[in-house]
Amino acid sequence: MKVICSRESLLSAVQLVGAAVAARELKPILRHIKMIGDRSGLTLMATDLELGIRHELRSPRIEEEGAAILPTGKITQILREATDEELTIEADGQHVLVSGAVSEWEMPGENPDEFPDIPVQLDASVNEVSAGVVTTMIRRTIFAAAKESAKFAMNGILWEIDGNSLRLVATDSKRLALAISPALSRVSAPEKSGSHLMPTKAMQLLERHLATLPEDAALTFVLRPNDALFRTETTTLYTRLVEGRYPPYREIFPKKSNAKIQLGVSPFLTAVRQSAIMTDEESRRLGLRFSKGELTLQAQGPSTGRAKVPMALDYDGPTIEIFFDPTYLIEMLRALEPEATLTLELVDGMKPALFKLASEYSYLVMPLA
Repeated sequence: MKVICSRESLLSAVQLVGAAVAARELKPILRHIKMIGDRSGLTLMATDLELGIRHELRSPRIEEEGAAILPTGKITQILREATDEELTIEADGQHVLVSGAVSEWEMPGENPDEFPDIPVQLDASVNEVSAGVVTTMIRRTIFAAAKESAKFAMNGILWEIDGNSLRLVATDSKRLALAISPALSRVSAPEKSGSHLMPTKAMQLLERHLATLPEDAALTFVLRPNDALFRTETTTLYTRLVEGRYPPYREIFPKKSNAKIQLGVSPFLTAVRQSAIMTDEESRRLGLRFSKGELTLQAQGPSTGRAKVPMALDYDGPTIEIFFDPTYLIEMLRALEPEATLTLELVDGMKPALFKLASEYSYLVMPLA
């Protein structure tokens, strides 16, 4: 194999697929990236057997077709440190040679045939949605996913299809984020409604790729009982699903509220961050007191001091005081557009608080006792 390609574009591609490289020792070859050069262009592949990605570069010049195995760490370092605009990569099965105008790096080669294949077939029911929509939905939910699972499987983002509506859900039992888009279209036969829990790592990689595309770029995908496949014009991502039962999240949303309060995302985030300065690891506790015309945010730590931050509100309801971990508010607010306006629905200071952005986003967070 012999290919000539842009150093910067190859570096971006290696950094993308490198996120799927096995983090633990499964098979030695899984710590590497597979490169395939043929008449269609250059394809990079990586997998840890649970997650796999194929990414195509159309611009490289393929002077000799073939395949090579690239050590992820070394090729990334070479591409970062090289100063050439273009690099040549040659492989003969025994060695891999990367060369610029004057510098070259030679690495031992491995048999590309030993690298496992990554599924790419879009069978069953194929769905389509824009890259911008999914990027926003993942960004608004992923921070709420559990880091570990206990009684329920919650370490990922739940994908649900209902008619032409796509729902993404994430929870760690202390808060829940729900994003809804009615912009789903069906490319082939419709599938039955179902729930599919995607691993957090796969969703981070998908968001990272989609964020580089135009907002109206098409993302096609299929959701199967045990796995899922996502495809854009240049990239295919395969992931196994998280096993286990997801909590019945629809049942926990409040049926009524005693107060509905309008909050601008930017000023509310500023006030939360200012008042959270005086919290510490032992007292991650931020008080919000809603009264006529004003919200007062207060925090106090035994070793840090105290903070009191007032914020004007168009509110004429009952006085309600409620306490939160400020991190849960900050992570949600950072995922929204600064100019947006949220509706906060409260029952009292002890019941879950519901933040809503029209009908497209809901964030439920448990208060501190």
